[in-house]
Amino acid sequence: MSSTLFRTKKVEQSILDTEEPEHALKKSLSALDLTVFGVGVIIGTGIFVLTGKVAKENAGPSVALAFIVAGVVCGLAALCYAEFASTVPVAGSAYTFSYASLGELPAWIIGWDLVLEFALGTAVVAVGWSGYVRSLLDNAGWHLPMSLSGRDGATGFGFDILAAALVLVLTVILVLGMKLSARVTSVVVAIKVAVVLIVIIAGAFFVTADNYKPFIPEAQKQAQGASIQSPLVQLMFGYEPTNFGVMGIFTAASVVFFAFIGFDVVATAAEETKNPQRDMPRGIIGSLIICTTLYVAVSIVVTGMQRYSELSIDAPLADAFKATGHPWYAGVISFGAAVGLTTVCLILLLGQTRVFFAMSRDGLLPRFFSVVHPKFKTPYRPTILLGVIIAILAGFTSLSELAELVNIGTLFAFVVVALGVIILRRTRPDLPRAFRTPLVPFLPILSVIASLWLMLNLPAETWIRFAVWMLIGFIVYLAYGHSHSRLGRQEEAGPQ
Repeated sequence: MSSTLFRTKKVEQSILDTEEPEHALKKSLSALDLTVFGVGVIIGTGIFVLTGKVAKENAGPSVALAFIVAGVVCGLAALCYAEFASTVPVAGSAYTFSYASLGELPAWIIGWDLVLEFALGTAVVAVGWSGYVRSLLDNAGWHLPMSLSGRDGATGFGFDILAAALVLVLTVILVLGMKLSARVTSVVVAIKVAVVLIVIIAGAFFVTADNYKPFIPEAQKQAQGASIQSPLVQLMFGYEPTNFGVMGIFTAASVVFFAFIGFDVVATAAEETKNPQRDMPRGIIGSLIICTTLYVAVSIVVTGMQRYSELSIDAPLADAFKATGHPWYAGVISFGAAVGLTTVCLILLLGQTRVFFAMSRDGLLPRFFSVVHPKFKTPYRPTILLGVIIAILAGFTSLSELAELVNIGTLFAFVVVALGVIILRRTRPDLPRAFRTPLVPFLPILSVIASLWLMLNLPAETWIRFAVWMLIGFIVYLAYGHSHSRLGRQEEAGPQ
């Protein structure tokens, strides 16, 4: 049995599966669409909230360097993703890449991991969106009943109707087609980027140079129990984590990494791209470069507008404008945040359904879910199923304690993809590669080390929850996936 756990699916077979009419997705996306998707999912609550939190608690004005560190880690992974997405242009992202290089069990594990990552990400962002919209409604004098706002009312019942409704509306959009999704995303991303540019340009006029001194504040020992870092860091490297100082930058980087999550979702749309060999690398790398540049610019401006120790944690950008006597911008920023989170939910839900679809097409999940809609050519069955489940999840819980699972899940995927690049280069050197990750194996190894380092900086509780979810996935695979694997059945049938 051990040999069958690591059986690999040939790249040629993966591509051949996409040509079956009943299981084929419609190709409608361009490099611009992919870049817009990437920018749309990356720019979310991170840039509007995390900037102030990490500046105040971990890095001071050097939070800009923390964004660069996190961007470099993502950039290393992006180069690996770009090679895979152009070589294996099939739905499923890291799951599909792992199946071609590491084997069936690792592919299942990473697919199971991505299902968790995208589901929790969608639900958490939907709840955040609901909070912004409720705030805007309250300002306009419209108040939702507490029982429909996700809060405990007098009856003890609370359902976030806005969060659930958002997920259901986006589910319908995804069922109707990728091109429609791309058009909706383009409009919303344009609004969101415009708001970010307003922050950068307008805020630059209110910068005070003294607020940058010192750019890297003196290191301070973290209070007992206040460390965001796992005890593994202290155990393995023998130092106590600090706020501020040079190490505070790395502590901050492990937090602001959440702001970059999502660029890997672009890879899940490889099968629906007109020219994936050319456009996937452009979409993945291009969106990451744009967002890193915007993040660094925003962090420099906001820490220049207001001293880092005085920044608010809940709404640092909006409150920084209030502190300089320009409250009008606060409303614009809140509106941009609410609008922007819409695309984050849409694209995370897109990634979730494509991974589920790919696993179903391979037989590791019921094949019932791999049938595309006869008219729209979208995987409507998993889209509807997952959309309803996530809508219920978003309605009943804030999931605040589970949000960090999204971080560790993404970093784990980065590690697997980087290892997969090295292995596939060795096992299939003959494959045509439209984009080649430079400096293999050194760059992928560096990507693995960088991702593992940020994983070690996450709380121990996150590791425990992640391990439990992975254990459940292993059990599901042994109980269903292994015996229903399409590849396994083809091997048992032998050559036809």
